[in-house]
Amino acid sequence: MFFFDPRYLIFMIPGIVFMLWAQHKVRSNYNKYAKVRNDAGVTGAQAARRVLDSQGLSEVQIEQIPGELTDHYDPRARVLRLSQGVYGVPSIAAIGIAAHEAGHAIQHAKAYAPLQVRTAIVPVVNIGSNIGYIVLILGLILSLVELAWIGVILFGLATVFALLTLPVEFDATRRAKAALVQIGIVDAGVSGGQESKGVARVLDAAAWTYIAGFAASLLTLLYYIMLVTGMRRSD
Repeated sequence: MFFFDPRYLIFMIPGIVFMLWAQHKVRSNYNKYAKVRNDAGVTGAQAARRVLDSQGLSEVQIEQIPGELTDHYDPRARVLRLSQGVYGVPSIAAIGIAAHEAGHAIQHAKAYAPLQVRTAIVPVVNIGSNIGYIVLILGLILSLVELAWIGVILFGLATVFALLTLPVEFDATRRAKAALVQIGIVDAGVSGGQESKGVARVLDAAAWTYIAGFAASLLTLLYYIMLVTGMRRSD
């Protein structure tokens, strides 16, 4: 019954629709502004380098990696990795994404609290993500309410992680927007211009994917809580 519970669809369909909308928003804005050259002719790698250097982070290296929208900052290696469509491309989308990832490097250097907390719980979240669902299913099958709650708690760690991701990503975007103006890459250093608006559309669209991810995780968690609460009522 659990595997074919129609209530699962009631919980999950809104999250799936939200996620698909967010992904479409990211893709459409990226495709649009990946074709718009920034006036300074600065590539993503060059923008990231200038943002990092402006914060005294010359030791952070920048590398190109394969794929599309695979950009990320690796805090362990202190390396900023940019995708092929960002690294050597002088587009509005490229400098926005590169500056955003540089924002994560700045967060790391400044010991930004939400980033530190999120990084600290990664090992526990990985464990919870791998075994939480299994523990929950076992609890349901064996009618062991306490075991099922342990599964819910383990899965809930992923929801906490998704929640902590929001301020981390929003702050990196804020830093990126400000830095690109301050160092004069967009709109000749004057805020509120068309290039700034293009960067904002790309990065704000990406932010919706994190919101959608949190919403989907929260809805799943609420469904699991409903199932285990129902077990207790049926005792």
